Amino acid sequence: MMKTKHYILLLCLGIFLFPLNTLAQVDFNKRPDDDLGNVEDKFQEYFFEALKQKGIENYQKSADALLKCIDLKDDDPVLYFELGKNYKALKNFGAAEDALKKAVSKAPDNEWYLDELYDVYIQQNEMDKALKTVKQLVKFHPDYKQDLASLYIRVEKYKDALKLLDEMDEQLGYSEDRDYLRNQIYNITGNHEDRIENLEARVKSNPEDESTYLRLIYRYSETGETQKAFDAAKRLLEQNPESQLVHLALYKFYLDENDTDNAIQSMKVVLTSPMIKPEAKTKVLNDFVKFVGQNPQYESDLVEITALVSEDKSVKTLLELGDYYLKSNDKEKALGYYQDALKQEPNEFKIIRDVLLLQIDLNKDAQAAQKSKEALDIFPAQPILYLINGVANNKLKQPEKAIESLEIGLDYVIENPNMEADFYKQLSEAYKQTNNISQSEAFAKKAEALLKEQ
Repeated sequence: MMKTKHYILLLCLGIFLFPLNTLAQVDFNKRPDDDLGNVEDKFQEYFFEALKQKGIENYQKSADALLKCIDLKDDDPVLYFELGKNYKALKNFGAAEDALKKAVSKAPDNEWYLDELYDVYIQQNEMDKALKTVKQLVKFHPDYKQDLASLYIRVEKYKDALKLLDEMDEQLGYSEDRDYLRNQIYNITGNHEDRIENLEARVKSNPEDESTYLRLIYRYSETGETQKAFDAAKRLLEQNPESQLVHLALYKFYLDENDTDNAIQSMKVVLTSPMIKPEAKTKVLNDFVKFVGQNPQYESDLVEITALVSEDKSVKTLLELGDYYLKSNDKEKALGYYQDALKQEPNEFKIIRDVLLLQIDLNKDAQAAQKSKEALDIFPAQPILYLINGVANNKLKQPEKAIESLEIGLDYVIENPNMEADFYKQLSEAYKQTNNISQSEAFAKKAEALLKEQ
């Protein structure tokens, strides 16, 4: 906030100016030939001691020295100002307030004294006193108006805050900081009408401001006024035909209106735009995958759009594409997307499992055997991995490896009769390959008995 910047400036200036201001009142060349001279000597001694102790952060001793200065000469507001700062550093806010109020009473037009008092009230959370003080500060510097608006919000004077923000926007133009405060108020009060009215006024006064249009579209959508949001998006496109960000909203509206050609065109703009973040592109692509799932006649457009973002796909997008092609029974393409997702998240169990199952289904048995073996190093207690490894090795005519994997995996099968039966079937097949017919038949009977119980 501006208050913080302003305070740092005041603090830095205060370090150099206040001692000079005070010392300027003492004549160092005057010969101390009476009691007044002795007083001035003592005053200088105590004041320099106060500065020294403050410099080494010994605030209590600094305050004690300043009190001695005040005993000698209590008409200088700087002494009370410095005393207040010491008390504030000591977290003695009551004493700090008293000292700073005396400084302000002796110099009511001193911005620095008021600012320090204001900070004490803020730290004590005394909002009414802070509000009164910052109103005085506004006379010195308009930047304090933003502090005043923040305080109005804290004391729930929302109309006063909005009025002040409107005045500042009119005088200074719009700013992110003030917009943040304005949206705080709208969020607290739930006054969406005023928020939208403000944005509509901005659009009217500055129709070339794309960001305001986008906020207006978002707010209309948020309140369920979809048609008004759509109209605002079309207004922006008419005003700025080169806008790319507007298509983030337009594609959705076009889909809802069954205007597929324009929806696809908007999605292409989004997915090829260097201005739009990958996260937003991911959402658009995911929406299109779902759309094509319901409207398979547009699959060629999906293939084209997918190619446009070949380097930009997130794991979520890759999995959505994999799921789409799996439902379409194009297992080869589905496997490709799952494998791409696995490259980004190599230790994600669900992706590993889906890749392995597709490899088995597509007779990529050597790959499945190797991948399942690697996966067991990461997930040694997952029975499905032992089963897949057993299936792959059976298909590769390596029954000894299959038996070893299947017998270990059986120990991890808990209350899953169907999976247990699958293990017995694969063990039956493995022993058959080794010509151990008795064992093969025994496991086959176990599998059959389990399935009958289901």
